[in-house]
Amino acid sequence: MAEFEFDLFVIGGGSGGVRASRVAASLGAKVAVAEERYFGGTCVNVGCVPKKLFSYAAHYRDDIEDSRGFGWEIDNARFNWSTLKSNKDKEINRLESIYRSILENNKVTIFEGRARLAGPNLIEINGKQVSARHVLIAVGGWPQRPRIEGNELMMTSNELFSLEKLPNSMLIVGGGYIAVEFASIYTRMGVDTTLVYRGDKLLRGFDTDVRDFITTEIKHSLNLVLNSSPSKIIHNNNMLEVIMQDGSGYSAEAILAATGRAPLTGDLGLDTVKVNLDAKGAIQVDENFETSEPGIYAVGDVIDRVALTPVALAEGQIVSRRLFGNSDAGMEYRNIPSAVFCQPNIGTVGLTEDQARELGSPIDIYTATVKQLKHTLSGRNEMSFLKLVVNAQDEKVIGVHMVGPDAGELIQGFAVALNSGATKSDFDRTIGIHPTLAEEFVTMRTKRKSHLA
Repeated sequence: MAEFEFDLFVIGGGSGGVRASRVAASLGAKVAVAEERYFGGTCVNVGCVPKKLFSYAAHYRDDIEDSRGFGWEIDNARFNWSTLKSNKDKEINRLESIYRSILENNKVTIFEGRARLAGPNLIEINGKQVSARHVLIAVGGWPQRPRIEGNELMMTSNELFSLEKLPNSMLIVGGGYIAVEFASIYTRMGVDTTLVYRGDKLLRGFDTDVRDFITTEIKHSLNLVLNSSPSKIIHNNNMLEVIMQDGSGYSAEAILAATGRAPLTGDLGLDTVKVNLDAKGAIQVDENFETSEPGIYAVGDVIDRVALTPVALAEGQIVSRRLFGNSDAGMEYRNIPSAVFCQPNIGTVGLTEDQARELGSPIDIYTATVKQLKHTLSGRNEMSFLKLVVNAQDEKVIGVHMVGPDAGELIQGFAVALNSGATKSDFDRTIGIHPTLAEEFVTMRTKRKSHLA
């Protein structure tokens, strides 16, 4: 490999890029990575980590209110945005430095700046060209604003974490997990929150029962406007006014665009190589994550398969082990667990009911709607929902879905069960922990639905 300066050059220092760099270096490869913003990528800096910290902060409001039913008297409880933001910033800076240290400790050469391809084995960075036998593109995605008049007045999730002060009111446009999470968070921080979505129920792509349930539950804490889309945004005195397509209007101090993300493939020099993009601008790769240009690979959000940090980590590791460790392991996309950190939480793994029906085999559906024991004293009108999707032919559980407290924590164990081929009988003979919400998953006996797909 002496004719190349590097064995692997990674464009992007997010989760997938750093994992690929570390693994390749540990296997003896000479590795370089280029990052133009911050190490750790979206997740660490403006994504899942700070969002989860904000979710914890928001949850304390519910906890303080609920504690009264248990005898606690907490007077003059106040939320201080500056304290949360300052502490969040310290933690994110700490994590970003850890990602940098991982690279340095593995003797990965770090370039800070915008890297572009200049040919099949050439990368241009900071005015110079370097060569690499293999190139990995792991630049992630970027939040998008709807294409409407005045969209420059909208924030995206990137800016939301660095607000100097909380607005008194906020309108959020979107119905996916980012919109739903931030709506749950900011309404509990005392912001008058309106969530506007063009569909008739939130969280497209999730199980229909879960969508119905969370759409109903979230109405208890904020103003939800469905079947409505904005047409333009204007300044109106010191407020922003959103004019909807039906002519109605809503005013707020701040407007958040949470209408999706797009692969960050612009200005990468892709015109100098044979790398194909799909209609969404995502890089097309084969089962080994190799593009149509031999020696150039891509992983993570930029390939638009499953936009989750653990998935990008796994993909990056697979590429490096294949290139430098003689591994033939592939990526398994079945039974990837995910969570939505709204209030209440959503946890899901496996197939939705509709996806299971499309397989053509008979399925059985088990559901439970329950009130958590805690709320018998808290007085909170919050319900939880649990669901099992079962293949009726072999009794294998092929989908587990939950809306309720700590659903994201609970669903991880059920992901192991699904990957181990657990059956409904395995669930039934498992003793539950009483009293918990999780025990409902092993006590459901009555089929809500049994039918052919």
